[in-house]
Amino acid sequence: MKKILYIAYPLLTVSQESAGGAEQMLWTLEREMARRGVRSTVAASSGSRVSGELFSTGPACTKPDDFDRRNREHQERTLDFARQSAREGRPFDLVHDMSGSFWPRAAEIETPVLATLHLPRTFYAPQLFENIPANVGFNCVSESQARSFSDLKQVIGVVPNGIALDRFQPGEGPRTGLLWLGRICEEKAPHLALEIAARAGEAITLAGQVYPFSYHQQYFEREVAPRLSAMPNATWIESPSYALKRKLLHQARAVLITSQADETSSLVAMEAAASGTPVVALRRGALAEIVQDGVTGFLVESAEDAVLALRTIGHIALTNCVRHARQNFSSSKMAERYAALYSQLLKSETSCSGAHRLRVP
Repeated sequence: MKKILYIAYPLLTVSQESAGGAEQMLWTLEREMARRGVRSTVAASSGSRVSGELFSTGPACTKPDDFDRRNREHQERTLDFARQSAREGRPFDLVHDMSGSFWPRAAEIETPVLATLHLPRTFYAPQLFENIPANVGFNCVSESQARSFSDLKQVIGVVPNGIALDRFQPGEGPRTGLLWLGRICEEKAPHLALEIAARAGEAITLAGQVYPFSYHQQYFEREVAPRLSAMPNATWIESPSYALKRKLLHQARAVLITSQADETSSLVAMEAAASGTPVVALRRGALAEIVQDGVTGFLVESAEDAVLALRTIGHIALTNCVRHARQNFSSSKMAERYAALYSQLLKSETSCSGAHRLRVP
């Protein structure tokens, strides 16, 4: 039976209520792996709720200027824990880094490390991919993201994200208005969703979280708050609970995705499909791998195109959305693919001067 140490991002707690995409994916994957008999431990902020064991590395970071210190603390405690477990005869077979920042320190332990790359290539400092520790392998979460990392020989696979389909069911009853759901920041462009709704004459609900970073808060005050005030048919919901998020997805006529970044995945698009709700999304990155144009929604090039697409959104059948989600976005299928990748890493493990190393194809 494998023992896996999952490493979370230290900004937020990990639970089924997590707002962050990386936290949601860690919670979902770790739950699936625990169901498969894997002995899982999650190194995360205190207050996290996981299926296996929780190793608390300290309180979640609530002040942005304290993040660097908290991240160092998180990494140091995780390293100490992994080394202590090995000394006590309880070594981990594999470390799965979901934090995006632990893997550069992988040479300080002797365990194979799989690092999931959640972000677009341009979001990572180029020097991170210099002198990569020999026991590190990467995976991408979409084909479009993998193409941007095609020069990186340590990328050993692509495992698309999945969602817990049992948590999202198609709702019954009338559907009205638009929904934008996500993290409130400039690259996600919720202000553009408000503009699209205004031009289309549609009511809209904006639901999300403003992270405690000054540039996020300034963006909200500068671009979002004035538009909300000017639109009587716009509703703002901060940090919706899971139950409320599910209700909003059931009730919306369509979900808008207005990201300006080359998205590597989109949990919101997956959750919308599982809820039977069509999506109108700007064609960015992996969204073309998730939204089936003309079947589960529409991929558009501009705000103007989005307004036009909303005129025919009623042609998208709820049943097509749900069928597509069940065929493509299952967290069980995601876990199967990660299990295969784990096996690949463990098989490629070898010994070099007493330390574990990966033979990366």
